[in-house]
Amino acid sequence: MRDKLIKSSLFKHRNFNKWLGFLVALCIVLFTIWSSNSIVQKLKVQEQKRMETIVKAIELQGNSITLSDETRALTLKISEDNTSMPMILMDEAGVLSDIRNLEKQEERLRTDAAYLHKVLGKMAKQHTPIEVELPFGTQKIYYENSLLLSQLRYYPIVLVLIILGFAAFTIWYFRTLNESQKSFLWAGMAKETAHQIGTPLSSLMGWIALLRLEEVDESIVDKMDSDVTRLKQIAERFSKIGSVPELKKHDIIQIIENSYDYLKPRISSGVDFQLRAKADQIMVMCNPELLSWVLENLIKNAVDAMQNRGKVELKVAQQNQKVIISISDNGPGIPTRLQKRIFEPGYTTKKRGWGLGLSLAKRIINDYHRGRIYVKSSDKDAGTVINIELDIS
Repeated sequence: MRDKLIKSSLFKHRNFNKWLGFLVALCIVLFTIWSSNSIVQKLKVQEQKRMETIVKAIELQGNSITLSDETRALTLKISEDNTSMPMILMDEAGVLSDIRNLEKQEERLRTDAAYLHKVLGKMAKQHTPIEVELPFGTQKIYYENSLLLSQLRYYPIVLVLIILGFAAFTIWYFRTLNESQKSFLWAGMAKETAHQIGTPLSSLMGWIALLRLEEVDESIVDKMDSDVTRLKQIAERFSKIGSVPELKKHDIIQIIENSYDYLKPRISSGVDFQLRAKADQIMVMCNPELLSWVLENLIKNAVDAMQNRGKVELKVAQQNQKVIISISDNGPGIPTRLQKRIFEPGYTTKKRGWGLGLSLAKRIINDYHRGRIYVKSSDKDAGTVINIELDIS
């Protein structure tokens, strides 16, 4: 019950974080669109005011007789300074008078009446044409936004796409980096554990040698020696994590039987622990120390899940060019949504667990042995079956 409450709490917390992250991202996108659109609108207003100034300058140029030389020069400069906003001047008869900032289209505009009419219609949709009263008649000025302003209209969309692309890349990168860092962290911890165990192990081996000289009860010394040997084996297993292990041809049936013989007397009497092998010998390229560590870890997890009361079955079978090892129990099962997560580094439902065991088991099987470990099935009424598949080569 406690484990279910912990899992439920973790699931709700993760869902809240996901929705919070989504809302923050949405706010960033909306703010980006709003701020960009606000800038575009301000620039549009500025261009309209600038065009009004240009129109006024053109009007003053038309009345140049009454202007001083300084004023005439100023109006001419204002008019000529417009190098960005496309303009077309049409007279009262609808004849083209002047073209500005449309150099690439100028020839076509002067020779193709249909194209000119199309461009004028496009400009009129953007801005209402401005009429200018000049001494030789009324001129109508058509104009459109500058190229920069036209491009800025699409800037929010481009920016949002860039942000989304960057966010997707960032998520992928940090997820990959996080997994890599976790992998190196666990490997480093395993090696450090092996190193730390090595010092007291050497002392214990020395004390056992002294006890034998002191003629202490041999059976007691043998048990101590057996436990020290076991600790030495554990240290060797941990020292191999993070480095490329040496794989040789071994009889996997013998490795499994050794693990079974070791665990059988050490498992609670409330657990019915059985080994079923459909072959006498199966030779596989493997590392016996690491493979037996995986088996023992999975079996201990099964026993813990049943709270030391139930049935655990270890099966070995050969199918074509693969050997399949199944560890099954009749415990409470694993929820479907968590069946893939149990192999993630750091994930655990145990109060004192580090989430190291199954992640290392996956690394040993998948990375070192080029095999596969997965939850074959899990149900609250039928228990859990975890399979290990290894190639026979």
